[in-house]
Amino acid sequence: MAPSTIQKLRSAITGEPNDDSLITEINDATTLSWSTRIKGFIICFIIGVCCSVMGVIFLWKDIKLFAVFYSIGNIVTLASTCFLMGPFKQLKNMFKEKRLIATIIMLTCLVLTLCAALWWGSKRLAVLFCILQYLAMTWYCLSYIPFARDAVKKVFTSCMV
Repeated sequence: MAPSTIQKLRSAITGEPNDDSLITEINDATTLSWSTRIKGFIICFIIGVCCSVMGVIFLWKDIKLFAVFYSIGNIVTLASTCFLMGPFKQLKNMFKEKRLIATIIMLTCLVLTLCAALWWGSKRLAVLFCILQYLAMTWYCLSYIPFARDAVKKVFTSCMV
């Protein structure tokens, strides 16, 4: 081992500050530039949408493939936002009070979609949970746009009257 490597390991184990510490190197290596974050978001988002579309195509052939691809698509699409704000901040934002119900419904319906298709073998339940998953995901996404939820509520209220 090189002397610098030994020093880095020693400072990481003992917790002594060192400008060239292993933690600093890891942190610097995982920090992404803004353009890299945007590219990662776009690529991940497109992959997620493609998986969801493939899932819908499989709806007519195999309910298991439908559930798996559609759910993976939603997970990857949701994960794409981790590139923009980071995974910890994303998780923190997902469980804020204004998104909590939508997040819980979305994640529950995602699991129930997979259960209905893979274990219960019910195409109707899988489709129902998929629709609920989509609606919860839409409501969740609208929470990031100022006044979007209020606008949607007003539209539905005016349609019901």
